Amino acid sequence: MLKHYVNVTKPGIIAGNLISVAGGFFLAARGEIDWLLFAATVIGLSLVVASGCAINNCIDRDIDAQMQRTRNRVTVTGALSARAALLFGIGLGIAGFALLAIYTNAVSVAFAVLGFVVYVGIYSLYMKRNSVYGTSVGALSGAVPPVVGYCAVTGVCDGAALILLLMFCLWQMPHSYAIAIFRYRDYESAGIPVLPVAQGIGKAKLHIVLYIAVFALVSILLPLNGYTGMSFMAVACTASFWWLAMALRGYRRDVDVHGWARQVFAFSIFIITALSVTMALDFNEVGGSSAAPWFAEI
Repeated sequence: MLKHYVNVTKPGIIAGNLISVAGGFFLAARGEIDWLLFAATVIGLSLVVASGCAINNCIDRDIDAQMQRTRNRVTVTGALSARAALLFGIGLGIAGFALLAIYTNAVSVAFAVLGFVVYVGIYSLYMKRNSVYGTSVGALSGAVPPVVGYCAVTGVCDGAALILLLMFCLWQMPHSYAIAIFRYRDYESAGIPVLPVAQGIGKAKLHIVLYIAVFALVSILLPLNGYTGMSFMAVACTASFWWLAMALRGYRRDVDVHGWARQVFAFSIFIITALSVTMALDFNEVGGSSAAPWFAEI
């Protein structure tokens, strides 16, 4: 029974978010780490993410039953009732937000609330099922964790926080479109209007290339504004160029589209992990004060 409660929280998604929230936290901490604050931020946000995932499983159980990769989820098979999953999710959310409210600050909590409301209230309940723009909306919630980690330390939404938000939003798009391409039949059978299904794989390929190109430009704003050093610049440029080259290979006549999409997806995991780790280690101790920020503190 415990395994069912763990599975309904989508542990893989939680693990991915842990890396990005840690990256944002260490970037802001600049070597002066408050480990109690770090633990509270990571655990609190993990509980909030787990809450959103559990509630999402309740909402999506009808379409999950129509998709090969999700038809064995506990809310579909009945191993865990929708009511139990919902109550569990609510409990996790209360605990997570309480931790963040007690140990972090209003800005960090506000971003966590934003991500939760967008994911559960806007994306899961409406946009995912009804609009090709659902991916764009969902990308906003997926970009929140590193910003929560960063703002937990600084208490303000400054230039670095905004760059992180935009960078992770842009990353989500090719990552999600690649999944939608190699899982095309699942989304089609469930009637989910993701871009490849609604407007064609050709258009999705173009969007993947364009989003990666813009992502590459945005990621170097961190070193250009003095928030990170040249090691981050080197990793960002090299990895982004490789990802873009990989995306462009999708236009080869002999390409196996599904295999190509899996490669683009797999590399998306690598690049965001590499950038999260690098910005945690290659922070600039002056925190952008040596360069004129492109974004004013708000």
